Amino acid sequence: MGIFCINHSSLNPQNFLLRTVQEKEIMATLLGSESPWTGGKRSSRNIIAKITHSQIAGQGFSRGTQLPEALLQERDKRAKWHGIPELLQKLHESSHPNSDLSHTHSVLKELSSLLSMEAMSFVTEDRKSAQESTFPNTYTFDLFGGVDYPLRRPSLHKQKKSCHVCFFLFRHLLIVKSLPTFSQTEGVTKSLAARDDFVLFLFTLMTNKKTFLQTATLIEDILGVKKDMIQLEGIPNLSGLVQSFDQQQLANFCRILSVTISEPDVRNDDKHTLLAKNAQQKRNASPSRAEVNQVTLLNIPGFIERLCKLATRKVSEATGASNFLQELEDWYTWLDNALVLDALMQMATEEAEHSSTESSDESSMATSPLRHRLPQSMKIVHEIMYKVEVLYVLCVLLMGRQRNQVHKMLAEFRLIPGLNNLFDKLIWRKYTSSDHVVHGQNENCDCSPEISFKIQFLRLLQSFSDHHENKYLLLNSQELNELSAISLKANIPEVEALVNTDRSLVCDGKKGLLTRLLAVMKREPPDSSFRFWQARAVESFLRGATSYADQMFLLKRGLLEHILFCIIDSGCKSRDVLQSYFDLLGELMKFNIDAFKRFNKYVSTDDKFQTFMTQINSSLVDSNMLVRCIVLSLDRFESQTEDVKVVEVLSECCLLSYMARVENRLSFLFRLVNVINVQTLTQENVSCLNTSLVVLMLARRRGKLPFYLNTLREKEYAEKYPGCLLNNFHNLLRFWQRHYLNKDKDSTCLENSSCIPFDYWKETVSVLLGSDRTSLCAIASYIDEPFMELDRDLLED
Repeated sequence: MGIFCINHSSLNPQNFLLRTVQEKEIMATLLGSESPWTGGKRSSRNIIAKITHSQIAGQGFSRGTQLPEALLQERDKRAKWHGIPELLQKLHESSHPNSDLSHTHSVLKELSSLLSMEAMSFVTEDRKSAQESTFPNTYTFDLFGGVDYPLRRPSLHKQKKSCHVCFFLFRHLLIVKSLPTFSQTEGVTKSLAARDDFVLFLFTLMTNKKTFLQTATLIEDILGVKKDMIQLEGIPNLSGLVQSFDQQQLANFCRILSVTISEPDVRNDDKHTLLAKNAQQKRNASPSRAEVNQVTLLNIPGFIERLCKLATRKVSEATGASNFLQELEDWYTWLDNALVLDALMQMATEEAEHSSTESSDESSMATSPLRHRLPQSMKIVHEIMYKVEVLYVLCVLLMGRQRNQVHKMLAEFRLIPGLNNLFDKLIWRKYTSSDHVVHGQNENCDCSPEISFKIQFLRLLQSFSDHHENKYLLLNSQELNELSAISLKANIPEVEALVNTDRSLVCDGKKGLLTRLLAVMKREPPDSSFRFWQARAVESFLRGATSYADQMFLLKRGLLEHILFCIIDSGCKSRDVLQSYFDLLGELMKFNIDAFKRFNKYVSTDDKFQTFMTQINSSLVDSNMLVRCIVLSLDRFESQTEDVKVVEVLSECCLLSYMARVENRLSFLFRLVNVINVQTLTQENVSCLNTSLVVLMLARRRGKLPFYLNTLREKEYAEKYPGCLLNNFHNLLRFWQRHYLNKDKDSTCLENSSCIPFDYWKETVSVLLGSDRTSLCAIASYIDEPFMELDRDLLED
């Protein structure tokens, strides 16, 4: 353990106590003429003599408490240090391996009382208005090396009986680092994060229940500012450590895991350009640390099974759950501090354990002294906060490279049926507030635990269903039979994934999870922050190869009418919510003649249709997937003129009639190409490029590609910027080839969503990029020589 001894060169006589104006004043006072320790019999206490001796001996000061004790005592009276330097001095002298740990413990308790008052005032009062001067004890504690103390006492770490000492040490570190004085610069946390060996050692302290809570929170915050992601496989006996955790500890540990398995900036993923991402992937061909950490976790025996049990564990309602929602609002300012809530719950549990008449369940909480200071539903809130972390970890693993392995385990351990059983009583009790702010897909927000829990639940459903055959586990047996009956009536074969679904793993009860979600979705207020995530979760069920039975299952439950109400009649202004509903509507209606018939029945007036088209045209980036759906569906329906119903809908549906006019398709095409360029392409708007390609592929199949390209050329000249549009499109298609023809890129989603073979996608792009200027299907043929090859080097490395 000697590796934890460090040389604090920053504390040598040349720069010790000289970091701030206050510290310079302290040093001036210590060395000034008023000091009583200058010469005579007191030379052994003279600060000048000590510094001189340290320079001669080559052993400079390593901590503030090496100053003479008498000097510290005298200066303490004037500076009102409350004896903290002297206590730290005693702590250092009494913490060697053979020291009396009971004495060390008493010193730590005295320090704890001085610091705890300031920590509690920080938690309970307005943090924004707190100033450095509000926390003099903490400031002094850091000034004299209290924060560095655990790093300098490696001998303590070896002793099992010193765990209670470590408990106080790390408790103090947590208090200090959370205060405004230090959090503004993150100096304390960063200094700890720089020591990889120390960070790894912290994990070993989690084996003790007394130190687990404080250590876990410290690790979480250290990893949050650490430049390099820690490698989980470097933690000594990680598998044994995780298996030793009880369920509460494991849930708390997920807060740490969420930092170690998430790719950097994952929450703002859509804001990074695809050009930058592709360049980064070239530089980092090997798996990232986050991916390696995910594999490490999956190799821990029983890890996923325990998370599934934790996520689906029921919570007793004996704690007066009727007041849950109101109390949640009242305690909002406390609940965003996980350390405080955990500490309160631990204190309550300890009180219950010491009671000889009550067990440590809800009844003991009700009679304990802490009961008068905690809200009645604290245990439920505590459980919700833990489930948020667990669901997040499962969600990240579902989106990783080992997705199929994770899917198999989640199905085997019945995660989906378990969440279905929790849905009404815990996950979606009822709407809690009428004034929620709408949050975007990747926007960080300071939500209450209940809101975070619901959003994380919806994100998990989205990840679970997206392009995966296990999506049918979201239904119950009766609903699976309904899908089979729909296919039979339509005289179409059942999809293979439905046939292969293990019915012992599906939801039980009267309704499956998808049906329950649809019910709450219809009740949600227009601008609810949940609408975005609900629509995404339902849309993911429809993604992949289009299934008529899946669409009809949702159409029969009124989903299309609900979506149209939200887009046309609800007055919803959120672009995020509207985008999610456009995408869902596109998946619901694609190739489905019954859906277009229902659409026409709802949009029965010119005013409604104009409102609908205004919403589409107001942001084509948001609505382009719906435009793609309409273009593809129209193309298919026009080839099915032998079907009487199809002919009837084609002649009556206002939406299909609108898109059948070539000038409207060309208008969409022009805007789709014009709204993006290579430098601004992201995962969010690259769909505009693919939608424009769909329009041109269908035109090519009908022999009309030259007409479309010539119209774009005429549009350029009419808008008085010849060459710009077509050169931009040429560059976009060059990027498309590099992006989608990459050997690691899975392009089946393009094929499944369009029902156009990917080979035809590639072939069309090659034709458009042809260098032969005599080809009527090559973009180059429609760019006049003076305007050729604008921005030629955009894609050059």
